[in-house]
Amino acid sequence: MDHVVYLDYKAKELENLQTGNKTMIIRGATGRKMPYDRVNEGDVLYFIENKGDGLVKAKAIAKTLFQSEKLTKEESLKIVENNQEFLQLDSKLKARFGGKRYLILITVKGFETLETFKIDRSAYANMDDWLLVENIEKVKEV
Repeated sequence: MDHVVYLDYKAKELENLQTGNKTMIIRGATGRKMPYDRVNEGDVLYFIENKGDGLVKAKAIAKTLFQSEKLTKEESLKIVENNQEFLQLDSKLKARFGGKRYLILITVKGFETLETFKIDRSAYANMDDWLLVENIEKVKEV
């Protein structure tokens, strides 16, 4: 299964993945939203930065994942802090994800920079930061 994952440009998430400083992606929400129960070990994650250019720049494989059950604010903050070495979140992202009721932590492997390409988002009505595309070739613009 292929996924398009938006990374925070200002926090230099893509750059930190490229250098190997960051080895884990996080998503969190008040409820169970994408990619909860939709991402699996071995899935391919294609990365776009949230700076408006719409270019897929890299990919990696989901190596391991942790999906929480409902958490208290304190439990959530502790999970974020305990994984900060792998997440490399700036203070803004720590505040965004710390305290969420549901967290997903995905360790990535095989990071690879790609020749950039655009995707067709017309089939995706919501402007979410995670798109389940099933097969990247179906959404790749030619």
